[in-house]
Amino acid sequence: MEPLTKKMAKRRAVAEINVVPYIDVMLVLLIIFMVTAPMLVQSVPVDLPQVDSTPTEIEPDDNTIIIAIDAVGNFFIEREEDDPKAESQTAIIEYIRKIQRVDPSAKVMIRGDQRVAYGVVVTLMGSLQGVGVNNVGLITEAPDPSADG
Repeated sequence: MEPLTKKMAKRRAVAEINVVPYIDVMLVLLIIFMVTAPMLVQSVPVDLPQVDSTPTEIEPDDNTIIIAIDAVGNFFIEREEDDPKAESQTAIIEYIRKIQRVDPSAKVMIRGDQRVAYGVVVTLMGSLQGVGVNNVGLITEAPDPSADG
């Protein structure tokens, strides 16, 4: 019996963490987030006007609020919802006013459908300036070079 106890005394418990399964899970999650992230960006179908301009980068952590206006003239605040509901311009302005009190450096970007009346966008911009938003931008799409034929 003595030789068995010597063998058992030489064996120790392994105190290492096997990280291979965690790396596999992390890679799968990374792929899932890479596939779903573009779907979360635009929740309101808007046909943006195509304009040749300098692109503006919007960081995900940035304090930028995006207001979408569809072809009918309905207003939406893009909050990465699956089915956003239309809101009145008054409700949008009140929401922005609350944001401005907390973070005066917040930027507002407007995604207006190219078929919406110019006056709707200008009225919204004027109302935003009325509540102290001095940093308002318009989101457009770059022209398709293949369409110049």
